[in-house]
Amino acid sequence: MKFTRKSFLKTIGAGVASLSVPNIVLSSPKIKADHNLKFGLASYSFRKFSLEDTIKMTHQLNLKHIALKSMHLPTKSSADEIKAMAKKVRDVGIDLYGGGVIYMKSDKEVNNAFEYAKNAGFKVIIGVPNHELLPLVDKKVKEYDIKVAIHNHGPGDKVYPSPDDVYEKVKAFDKRIGLCIDIGHTYRIGQDPAEKAKKYFDRLYDIHLKDVDGLGANGKTLELGRGIMDIPKFLRTINKLNYQGIVSLEYEKDGDAPLPGAAESIGYARGIMATI
Repeated sequence: MKFTRKSFLKTIGAGVASLSVPNIVLSSPKIKADHNLKFGLASYSFRKFSLEDTIKMTHQLNLKHIALKSMHLPTKSSADEIKAMAKKVRDVGIDLYGGGVIYMKSDKEVNNAFEYAKNAGFKVIIGVPNHELLPLVDKKVKEYDIKVAIHNHGPGDKVYPSPDDVYEKVKAFDKRIGLCIDIGHTYRIGQDPAEKAKKYFDRLYDIHLKDVDGLGANGKTLELGRGIMDIPKFLRTINKLNYQGIVSLEYEKDGDAPLPGAAESIGYARGIMATI
């Protein structure tokens, strides 16, 4: 059965309605808490807020994993400053697992990205290195033992539009160079992100979770479940694959007030996982 937002909400609605019917004993649903997926946050979602506010809102979402964008952990900060900001995140129990998206258009930017990641203690760099820089990136992942998950950006992107483009460019290099599949951008280019996750699973190191309202360059992101993507299919797929990375919500809508939509989106994703 295809599981849609409509059927999900209908089920919830029926449950709520039954509360008003007398003589019905309701049992608490058994929530499947042992699924494989670990939800996190791409901090670009809170791009207009400080690091401190981002930490607070991440706690409000009950998320334990985060990848910081440069507005929250500036790449030009000193090594000591980077370590101090990273400590601030980890001291409150949040796993600062990565950073990005980090663009790399020169040798210097590649070198800086890895030194930045080392100082921050990242396990993975979510990045976009130019094609000609991949041999240097290959050298750096061996030197630093930090993974690079290359992010695809969909319609209009001339570097890595789709997961196919990423995989074809990196398959000859060290396996620590892989993919961050942005499922919204992948869908907007006319591809099924669940199928791409299966196809390239051996190098899938990060996921950006979002929904969109249309195909092509004009498709916009919105709350999970309100768009046209089959989010349940995607989550079921990566759960079945035993994906061990982070599934990070990247909520691009409502930049001035993102928390309600982010909460709705994470709640929707958790609700899906509780039913499969």
